[in-house]
Amino acid sequence: MKVLYFAWLRQRIGIGEEAVDPPAEVTTPRALVDWLVAKGGGYEKAFADTSAIKVAINQEFADYDAPIAKGDEVAFFPPVTGG
Repeated sequence: MKVLYFAWLRQRIGIGEEAVDPPAEVTTPRALVDWLVAKGGGYEKAFADTSAIKVAINQEFADYDAPIAKGDEVAFFPPVTGG
């Protein structure tokens, strides 16, 4: 699974993307976040408030309870504002 981090998430975690192999029970973005936070490092700080973070699965906006699979690309990013 490829995981992408954008904007301040990338800064807090320290990387823009990574390939991960979560356990079989990680089947949603919510479970993926919990698994990443348990790894330690900057994940806990980055995902402290998931209400401020959008998620996309295979480049489509998704809900934190949407299904994910091993070959998916999951991206996390703050909401985009324009002016």
